[in-house]
Amino acid sequence: MTTMNSTTLAIGTSAGSLAASIAFSFLMGALALYTLLHYREVFAWMKQIRRTDAENTAYDEPDQWLADLYKAQCRRAKKPSRAEDMEDISQTGDMIRGVADHIEAIRTELAKVVERVDDYLDTALPALTPALKVSFQDHQAQLVQAMKQEAARADLAQAISSARQRIALLRRG
Repeated sequence: MTTMNSTTLAIGTSAGSLAASIAFSFLMGALALYTLLHYREVFAWMKQIRRTDAENTAYDEPDQWLADLYKAQCRRAKKPSRAEDMEDISQTGDMIRGVADHIEAIRTELAKVVERVDDYLDTALPALTPALKVSFQDHQAQLVQAMKQEAARADLAQAISSARQRIALLRRG
């Protein structure tokens, strides 16, 4: 009878350990499947982040040029300017004009900035003449031109701000 009891105990123990091994194997398989699915999601997320970063690099240069243009036009605020004073604005406007057609997502905003740069540059005061005395009519015309210039500068600042906001929105989304 003792032999029988120990055999039954051995069979019961082996069946219990076999069941525990099977349960543990299923648990490990489920854990492996969960880990695989999790890493798949992580890799998909990383791929999306890389793609977004690659797309955002296209906006780096125009955004920097817009920032430079904003600083340049701010230096000219409330200061009547001649064409030679606006060379930095003209140069930056030309750089933006060069890329405006190549970046589809912000094409209209950059085109608006370029248009406003041209409008601003068109308001440049005439070059200084060595005249000793400026007539009243010339002085009045220059004052009117200076007011038009300031209005064009404000329009340019608004266009730059709109373009930079659009770039920021595209970078986020």
